[in-house]
Amino acid sequence: MTVLLEMRDIHKTYPNGTIANRGVNLEVREGEIHALVGENGAGKSTLMKILFGLEAPTQGEIYYKGEPVQFHGPRDAIQHGLGMVHQHFMLAPSLTVSENIVLGDEPRKGPLHMFRDRNKELEDINQLIKDFGLKLDPKAVVESISVGQKQRVEILKVLFRGAKLIILDEPTAVLTPQETDELFDSLKTLVEQKYTIIFITHKLREVMEISDRITVLKAGKTIQTLETKDTSQEEISRLMVGRDVLFRVEKQEQVLRDMVLELNHVNAVDDKGVAMLKDVSLKVHGGEIFGIAGVEGNGQRELVEVITGMRKATGGEILYFNENIIGKSIGEIRNLKIGHIPEDRQTTGACLTSTIEENLILDVYDHPEFRFGPFMKHKRLKEFAQVLMKTFDVRADSGETLAGSLSGGNLQKVVIARELAKNPKLLIASQPTRGVDIGAIEFIHREIIKKRDQGAAVLLVSAELSEIMSLSDRIGVLYNGELVAVLDNTPDLTEQEIGYYMLGIKKAKQEAASQ
Repeated sequence: MTVLLEMRDIHKTYPNGTIANRGVNLEVREGEIHALVGENGAGKSTLMKILFGLEAPTQGEIYYKGEPVQFHGPRDAIQHGLGMVHQHFMLAPSLTVSENIVLGDEPRKGPLHMFRDRNKELEDINQLIKDFGLKLDPKAVVESISVGQKQRVEILKVLFRGAKLIILDEPTAVLTPQETDELFDSLKTLVEQKYTIIFITHKLREVMEISDRITVLKAGKTIQTLETKDTSQEEISRLMVGRDVLFRVEKQEQVLRDMVLELNHVNAVDDKGVAMLKDVSLKVHGGEIFGIAGVEGNGQRELVEVITGMRKATGGEILYFNENIIGKSIGEIRNLKIGHIPEDRQTTGACLTSTIEENLILDVYDHPEFRFGPFMKHKRLKEFAQVLMKTFDVRADSGETLAGSLSGGNLQKVVIARELAKNPKLLIASQPTRGVDIGAIEFIHREIIKKRDQGAAVLLVSAELSEIMSLSDRIGVLYNGELVAVLDNTPDLTEQEIGYYMLGIKKAKQEAASQ
């Protein structure tokens, strides 16, 4: 196969001294799906920003189609035939599919091309959809279509601009199994038509399924490039992490305890007043992990927020050890031994301008253990932080390191350390491993299971269906704000079965769903 892209000896050092890339080499062949994997902080994102013209390398060379190139911005990269689909969709919700695809490059007509040619726009988009077999209605408004369809819109955006090399950043992060299968079918169709894809992901199972070759990065360096057919998940993880990673989650046999959390006919609306929780009832016992599955945007965030006091319920009751906690403040709820790992560690999980030490005591800073009158007990705080940093493997120079300077995985460990250190009787874990590498995922899973085995009740919300199935004892599925099923996590339960409920294709009886 012809070599399409070469990145040779790429270095990137930021003005603050941070070294992101330390001599990365990447070779991508025309017509292949090339997976790029590595731990958080391995340098994957920086490398792709350099490739797409969003960053300038400190040192190194890029060759495209055998010629040296320098991209001074995304427009340069696009003109050379590169396209990038970001993890977080960049779509205008109020515009149609076709309007999003052509945005900024609308077909024009008339004198001096003064007028937009709507007919040619629809004609071009329909032809594009037909050519690549991506099922979409070009006239549909983007806010009304599914997450999987939005993914297709993003891909069509780069194809419309003539991309032949497509970079996909964590493309399956919010997709159901069925939508992931459809995406992979689309990618295979593209490759058959001589398109080339760089596939960035943490999901090694998907790497093995979809890629032709794999490049592993570690600490800003290229470790090895492998032929997918000649390797395994175990070998890739060893190269990434430097040790064997346990892919199977080990759990003790469940010991069910008293009821900890009970929701009865809970309703809530979003910030625009749209109903997001509709008559939701569920029960979580001590010694149980109750997983919430669902495509993002179906009420998961609102469910967590009403339980933790961050959003007011518009109806129903939330019982914690038989006490209705609706109406209590966030602080009062936290003082009830309820731990909360929020879905966004940067905005609601941590204070980025504070130190690790300060973040570890955010909600207990006035406790006598850390405070004497107006004075902080700095020696005690330092000792406390050192123990937690060691226990939870937070990698930083000291507890005085600013939280904002940590990698995503290490910042997540700080949040988890704070929440688990209080020995919660109820742990609400929302997207606990989002954007975290496999080594950290293994550690976080082990800590969540440890709390379950110690008798805590765990409500787990995750867009990763494999995570829900690995950890949960029972699984509830939210669709359009309703709890459409509660399923025992038995060996014969499949991701495909849960996916049908997530897509609204199947719905259990409400009586069964609320048990």
